Amino acid sequence: MLIAILIGFVFALFLAFAGKYLKGKLSILISLIPLGLFVYFLQYIPSISEGKLLVENHQWIPSFGVNLNFRLDGLALLFSLMITGIGTLVFAYTSSYLKNHIYLDRFYAYLLVFMGAMLGLVLSDNLITLFVFWELTSISSFFLIGFNNTNPDSRRSAQTALAVTGIGGLLFLAGALILGNIAGTYQISEMIPLSEMIGQNAHYVLAVALIFGAAFTKSAQFPFHFWLPGAMKAPTPVSTYLHSATMVKAGIYLLFRLSPVLGGQAFWNTTLLIVGAVTMFYAAFHTLFRTDLKGVLAYSTIAALGILTFLIGLGTHEALLAAGVFILVHALYKATLFLMTGAIDLGTKTRDVTALSGLRKVMLPIAVAGILAAISNAGIPPSVGFLGKDLIYESTLHFDHSSAIFLTILAVATNVLIAYAGYVAGVKPFIGKLPTGMENVDFPPLLIWLPPVLLAVLGFVFGIFPGLIQESLIKPILTSVVQNASDVHLKLWHGFTPILGLSVLTISLGLLLYFLWKPTKSKEDFIERFERISPKSILENLAILFERGSDLWTRIFQNGYLRNYISVIIIFLVGLVSVTLLKNTTYNIDYSSFSRLTVYEVVTLVIMILSIGFAVFTKSRLAAVAATGVMGYSICLFFVFYSAPDLAMTQFTIDTLTVILFVLVLYKLPKYLKLSDYKTRVKDAVISTAFGGLITILALEVLAQPVNEEISNYYAENSYILAHGKNVVNVILVDFRGTDTMVEISVLTIAAIGVFGLLKLRLKSSERKQK
Repeated sequence: MLIAILIGFVFALFLAFAGKYLKGKLSILISLIPLGLFVYFLQYIPSISEGKLLVENHQWIPSFGVNLNFRLDGLALLFSLMITGIGTLVFAYTSSYLKNHIYLDRFYAYLLVFMGAMLGLVLSDNLITLFVFWELTSISSFFLIGFNNTNPDSRRSAQTALAVTGIGGLLFLAGALILGNIAGTYQISEMIPLSEMIGQNAHYVLAVALIFGAAFTKSAQFPFHFWLPGAMKAPTPVSTYLHSATMVKAGIYLLFRLSPVLGGQAFWNTTLLIVGAVTMFYAAFHTLFRTDLKGVLAYSTIAALGILTFLIGLGTHEALLAAGVFILVHALYKATLFLMTGAIDLGTKTRDVTALSGLRKVMLPIAVAGILAAISNAGIPPSVGFLGKDLIYESTLHFDHSSAIFLTILAVATNVLIAYAGYVAGVKPFIGKLPTGMENVDFPPLLIWLPPVLLAVLGFVFGIFPGLIQESLIKPILTSVVQNASDVHLKLWHGFTPILGLSVLTISLGLLLYFLWKPTKSKEDFIERFERISPKSILENLAILFERGSDLWTRIFQNGYLRNYISVIIIFLVGLVSVTLLKNTTYNIDYSSFSRLTVYEVVTLVIMILSIGFAVFTKSRLAAVAATGVMGYSICLFFVFYSAPDLAMTQFTIDTLTVILFVLVLYKLPKYLKLSDYKTRVKDAVISTAFGGLITILALEVLAQPVNEEISNYYAENSYILAHGKNVVNVILVDFRGTDTMVEISVLTIAAIGVFGLLKLRLKSSERKQK
């Protein structure tokens, strides 16, 4: 499985060097990569349908429990087949749709990276590994959405998508770490037996909330849905691959995968139920006001994702079965509708549904695909969409709660609106009279009309023969998320039941709405009036406020004055350390030790204090420099008093050099200028005193701690034996810490070269000015 995942990344790298040879007719050969992977995963259908699993483990960071654990079960198999199967058709479609595009090789490379990341995501059995692939899907989708990077709208949409899903990625990482800490493992399959213990943990709600944040942002749940319609600025193959079959379902996959671990709790089910219900109806309602084909499909996609979240929230056996079937149903008809939209856009140069009609006369195969997809979208038999819709109603009607009737009504209303959107997108462009000027629209090439036709027909094959997917795909999904999953029975006819009545009602109301409510620009303008209170506008306004707050913070704390920077750092450090030391100090001052002070020490201390006062209050720069030199020499004397001649010599050399440099620099500068008022100087004095007091307390605290002489004894015993040096300090610097010292010398050397270069440049500049 690891090789299957890496194939996409390897070939993407290959295209970086050899892609220029695959931009023409040979670009169709790239479709063989997802096709080969599709065949590879197909071979596992018999074993997976028998309840077997394919497990693969590779060590990565075992000390942290982070490994490349992969697991192919029913849920992972369905997603893998969709990723590679629909991917094959999208790759083939792209070779014609973006024919002769200058960056076609780059586009394919992005698609391959995305395909590999999605395969890694659905096959991962380790949360941290899953997170890595999760982020790779966000990054690769950023490049795909912004592929037309000369278009400002494309760039903005890509940035918005990356920002929303990127924040979700951070939430996912935090949730995964907390969940792994609770369970003691990051391996999902090992968490399932611990689900009851995890649900009782005090951090369960926090972990689940973070996971929800990741899933909701990735799968465009309200109020994070707005990035998906904006992402329709991407080329149609991107919209098909990312936003109908794969990426947007990554969040749904995560919820499905973690249901056995985190499900069964009120917080999990209630949250998913509410968010899913709001999302599906809100988005479905918005389809009434859209005139762009991609806009209609985008909001109907969000509604479908809301339905899936809603079903996972119900959490019953019937609801999870409905969700499993609907994942496949939606991928088939929505990918068809997106590919159909791309063909229309390519041929007519417009996606405005108000300007499209009668296109069956010039692109009949596309019309067949669109109408079949619309039928499946509406849940009309004998399409597989009929099965999916019936299972949704069955799960709501049989939900053991007083809200079952309300949830059923909500589901019916949503499906009516989704059916309407399908009619608008898949039927309206092809019926009626062909507009003037479109008579000469070219018949679409084979690779443009064949992929959507295949997907549309497949939706009816699975509907007429549901046994093809019943045991091979659908039941293994249930087995992977439900313990003791019962038998699955998929069939078109269940007799005259309330569920059949609801299906007939949905189909009828959808058709009625289609004939009564025509999409117009005025209706779209009407809904745009409420844009200022939309989640997108609210979040954008919050982002503006955050930016203004950041600007204010910068002007206050990062205003370009070194004095201000140092003050902020010192105040923060004093405050932070003082809180820690307030009740945790252990030092004790032995006042009797003052009696052992010698005259030399007292005199030296007095000289140091006087020099400090002189440096602070003098009006002369040179006098202040001289006073600091006196302070340094006083410290040298203390080193001599306490038998540390090496330190004394080092301090003496450094202080002498420092004083000389300061004198050279400051010699021609004027006397001190009063650049600060009295209050500022008092503030600086307080900050300096606080910092000095803190350092004093820290020094006393360090001296009060027990001394571990193991390291110092080792150096003292081995300096001469191992390094043949009698000066322990020099041996430590040159031998025991030789590499560190060498790096420090290298840094100083580089800095010196840089300073020399700048000085030389300044001298040359001065010479030019003089000439």
